Amino acid sequence: MCGRYAASRGPEDLAEVFGVERWEPEEALAPDYNVAPTKEVLAVLDRALKDADDPRPVRQLRKLKWGLVPSWAKTPEGGARMINARAETVHEKPSYRRAFATRRCILPADGYYEWVTGTQERELEVEGKRKRPRKQPYFVTPADGSVFAMAGLYEFWRDRTLPDDHPGAWWVTCSVITTEAETTPLAAAPEGGPGTLADIHPRMPLMLTPDRWDAWLDPARTETEELRGLLAPPPSGLMRAFPVSTAVSNVRNNGPDLLKELEAPEESTLF
Repeated sequence: MCGRYAASRGPEDLAEVFGVERWEPEEALAPDYNVAPTKEVLAVLDRALKDADDPRPVRQLRKLKWGLVPSWAKTPEGGARMINARAETVHEKPSYRRAFATRRCILPADGYYEWVTGTQERELEVEGKRKRPRKQPYFVTPADGSVFAMAGLYEFWRDRTLPDDHPGAWWVTCSVITTEAETTPLAAAPEGGPGTLADIHPRMPLMLTPDRWDAWLDPARTETEELRGLLAPPPSGLMRAFPVSTAVSNVRNNGPDLLKELEAPEESTLF
């Protein structure tokens, strides 16, 4: 799954990386090293400009809320639970299939966090005994330092309780697509730590390599099987993972120090 990630690159850098044609200063966000559900995030998408004479899709950098609210939802309350969409079923789930057909985006990140349960707590969980688990967070990021381009979906939702000219009348929300975690060795693994992404968690965000960006963002591509082909996992061996401070477990903590690689985990795990 993906429940927390880091996104520190500014709009200028992202525009250069993704070939963005249009972004507005008000769409900029401060670097966020602890992105959590319901926060505003930057997304890359191809869409015609509002009120423009030219109907062609324009690559834009837009500010969205993480947690997808389907257009048909009566309230936005379920958005916080819809932060992830499974690659295996995204084309058929009512909440995602319309967005999958025509409203796909890329959510740029430095990488994502995932937690491994401590050894003793893991054993208690297996025995069915309840105890709040101690968990060691790991940061997963491209080994070459490039942007982590997460496949995403976005959707529009109209708040009918507000007038048309109200700034909050329209919500634009998004979801991260996840896939099965890689079972092949990491490009760089921590000593005595997990050797694969699957050792950390069975799911991971689907990373799109640059050769798939244009096809994924093209709203004219609507054929289900063709789109499903774009959901294939990236080549193995592109990622590294390392332990970081348990401070990231508190969403109120934020700053580049959260990405500092620890020499050893703060919490004992099975590795």
